[in-house]
Amino acid sequence: MFTHVDGNDRPAMVDVGDKQVTRRTATAASVVRLPPPVAIALRDRGFTTAKGPVFQTAIIAGTMAAKRTHELIPFCHPLGLDNCRIEVDCDAAGDVHVRCTVSVHGRTGVEMEALTGASVAALTVYDMCKSLSHDIVIAETRLLSKTGGKSDFRAAGQG
Repeated sequence: MFTHVDGNDRPAMVDVGDKQVTRRTATAASVVRLPPPVAIALRDRGFTTAKGPVFQTAIIAGTMAAKRTHELIPFCHPLGLDNCRIEVDCDAAGDVHVRCTVSVHGRTGVEMEALTGASVAALTVYDMCKSLSHDIVIAETRLLSKTGGKSDFRAAGQG
């Protein structure tokens, strides 16, 4: 049974009013694959393009997106997030790794907020670097872990 469909097969928001308020966290990641010349150019420029500092801008954009997830994804509950932390770094192969961790004390989880934050941060890296190449690939976005609620989750290989 799908949780966002009522008894008449109509879309419906889940009623979380009877759920326990618990601390809920989620971490999601996105990977942006840069062509080698783009990775080299970014490193040479201190990870800044004509649009400004790439990683700092991605962090701000991802945080803003996580806070507004309920405006973007149907049926997500509006949440007053307790914290949103986004980390962005570039490895030796030229892959940019975005990691978004979100927490709240609430009745519903923050997986979608973490996934939205990581996704928009990755999209921002693309936008900031597209003048260097359109061969940039956002390779994957996935949930790494979640705690709180009915069950916890940890993706394979996440310790």
